[in-house]
Formats: sequence, C-alpha cells, structure tokens
Amino acid sequence: MIISHITLKNWRNFRSVDISLGKRVFLVGPNASGKSNFLDALRFLRDIAKSEGGGLQKAVSDRGGISKIRCLAARRDPQIEIEVHLAEIYDQEPVWKYAVAIKQESRGYRQPYLLYEKVWKGKELILDRPDKQDKEDSLRLIQTHLEQINANVQFRDIARFFESIYYLHLVPQLLRYPGAFTGPTSKEDPFGRSFMERVIKTSEKTRKSRLRKIEMALQFAVPQLRQLTDTKDERGAPHLEAVYEHWRPKAGKQSEEEFSDGTLRLIGFLWSLLDGDSLLLMEEPELSLHAGIIRMLPGMIWRIQNKKKRQVIISTHSHDLLSDKGIGGEEVVLLTPGVEGTRVEPASSIREVCELLEGGLSIAEVAIPRTEPKKIKQLSMFDES
Repeated sequence: MIISHITLKNWRNFRSVDISLGKRVFLVGPNASGKSNFLDALRFLRDIAKSEGGGLQKAVSDRGGISKIRCLAARRDPQIEIEVHLAEIYDQEPVWKYAVAIKQESRGYRQPYLLYEKVWKGKELILDRPDKQDKEDSLRLIQTHLEQINANVQFRDIARFFESIYYLHLVPQLLRYPGAFTGPTSKEDPFGRSFMERVIKTSEKTRKSRLRKIEMALQFAVPQLRQLTDTKDERGAPHLEAVYEHWRPKAGKQSEEEFSDGTLRLIGFLWSLLDGDSLLLMEEPELSLHAGIIRMLPGMIWRIQNKKKRQVIISTHSHDLLSDKGIGGEEVVLLTPGVEGTRVEPASSIREVCELLEGGLSIAEVAIPRTEPKKIKQLSMFDES
C-alpha cells in the first residue's frame, strides 16, 4: 500500500495541507519551510502505532508536547488533525482512511486527548470516536484505538502499515563511532547509529545478496573499490569491510571507520532502498555525494521501488537530483513558507511550471528557482563589519 493522500491541520509549519501523493515524492522548499516536519507527520503516526514503546502520549511527549507541534498560526483553532488515505496504487480509491484529531487538556495534567478518531474501510465508516464508552469514561480518550491490539483488530492492517514506516537520515560520524555518543539508541535509529546492527541482524542469505548488489553499485561510484563484505572484530562487533586496489600487489582493506562520508551515505541509501517494501522516508540523500552520482539517484529509486512496489518520499535541495528529466511535476511537492504557515502544492498544479516542463526544461530548472528566498542575493553582502 501507499499513502495516496494526506490532510494536515495545524501541524507544525502547516496551517492546512490537502494533497495527493504518488509512489515517488520529492519535497522541495527553502530552509525551514517544513520538509522535515512534513515527514514527521508520518513518523508521528508510526510512533502512535508502535506495538512496543509507542502510543499517543509518548509520540506527543517525544516531540516536546502539543505546544511544540501545533502550528503558530493556529490561533483560536488549537486542535491538530491528520488524515491519510491508503491505496494499493496511486490515483486509486483508498482501501483505508485513518483520521485523528488531538487537543490538550485546558487544566489538570494537561495531557493530549482525542477530539476524534475515525477509520473507513473503503467507503464504510467502521470506527467513530468518541463513542458511547468514551463519553462515559473520558480517560479513554488519552489513547487511540490504533495503538491498542485489542481495539484495532478490524483495522490492524493500518497499524502494521504505520509501524513499518522506515525513516533514515544517516549521519556518518554516528555510524563510524557509535560508542562515542552517549544516550539510549532509538529502536528506529533514524540517524544510523545502529546501522551495522541492522545489517548484521538480516539473515545471512539476504545480507550477502544485498551487499553484492551494493558492491556492484559502489564499483561504479567509488574509485578503486572492488569488494564489500561484512565482518566481525575480536569482540564480535559487526563491521563493513571494503577492498581497494592500489599500486601494491595485494589490495588494501578498510572498515567503515575509514570510509568517506559519501561512501557511507551511499551505502545507507542503497541498503534502505533494498531493505523491505514499507514506506521509506529519506532526507537529503544527496549530501556528501558527487554530482554525477546524485543525478543517478532518481533512476535507481525508480527501478528498485518498481520491483518492491514501495513508496519513497524524499526531501531535497539538490539541483542535480531534480535534473532527471524522468521526474514529473506530479511527483514534486513545493513548500512555500508564509506568515500564515507553509503552503504545500504539487508542482503540476502550477500552470507556469507545467508550461516550462512541456517546453523541455527539467523540474530542477523550474522548481528550484521558485524555492529561493526572495532576498537571497543580499547574502553576498555579508561581511564582518
């Protein structure tokens, strides 16, 4: 399944969002426009649905409370609302719809609570809260039915879909030196601190197959790299090991601690694409990569996701990534910040964009200029005086 449509109200940067999504989505906008926050709305649903250590209260608490996730432009309309449609393919009637609205108690413990929670199977409304029991015991409204296995039996497919959402924004330093960073490791590991554990926990047959595919890609992208394998040190800790050809008769070996940032990010990117068929959320996969590699990423995503039938949503600033002529205007979501929150619209809904694309320009040439801050040229005047 894919998320074919999403509606947001008063979520972080967004006063109102109502947009359809395809199988491949590129979020494009200036800094602080809300690209990460858009992705976080989907992570929020995942965190509610988690069978272990999840739920509405924790999902809100992990984000600093209602006041941190409510749009500053909300004013006297304080509730936060999220609705998603799940379909088998893009532009098809949804199989499921899930909607939730939350608000904060005005007194007492100031807990977040449900204003409503609704589920549709096809066109049939099968859950509509608050129900009679909720009205008799309002404490029930601090939990969603989505997070309760004894309550979500009719729509457990939704819970499983949300729980399987995978987000990765790999930070090379965390992967190289995980022990140097204190604090608990999140089960989702969004920044790659436990990336090697994720690799090594994969069954040997699958792991070897994926690493061979990644090795083949790296041989084209990383000079002199000829082999990529997994290994363990004397303490049993997992590592990646690469063989590089050089002037000596025997090639040299390097572990992930010696890999470049770009090599690590490319490995993380490729592994994530190959790892499962759930919704994949990625932020700026172009970081640390050569422009020539970046231009190949959209095609790689398309080929792999077509085989796996998975949806991929990516935030990006990259002109090189969006220069692929195969990216259609309907695949690009433009974010434009304003005083009343960020406007979100598909590039294909803008007449000027469509005309320029039809004229032969790439989405990079059309979309990137539209996301530049109006006064960006004044930045060149910055000095120490």
